[in-house]
Amino acid sequence: MEQPNLTYIDELSGDNLEFKTKLIGILKKELPNEIKGYSEEMATTNFSEAAQSVHKLKHKISILGLEKSYYIAEEYEINLKNNSTNLNADFENILKIMQEFVNRL
Repeated sequence: MEQPNLTYIDELSGDNLEFKTKLIGILKKELPNEIKGYSEEMATTNFSEAAQSVHKLKHKISILGLEKSYYIAEEYEINLKNNSTNLNADFENILKIMQEFVNRL
């Protein structure tokens, strides 16, 4: 499976270390909350709301350079809108990898 990286954040921030630090700080703050919200919606089988959470999480997936994972998330979002949990395990694995990466920053 592909691994998260800071390439996009590095490109966005250029030589501005303060801006890069702010971006990483936002990521570290928002990602756990968004994952928690998604997990709560899945626990209550609120697939419509879970699909909205997946949509938000796709931005984090993209920021962390996970191109293939982005497409999995996109398909999973569609599945949830159709009351299907197909790709759930793949998506949750992506979340785990992202969270572990962000925790190491």
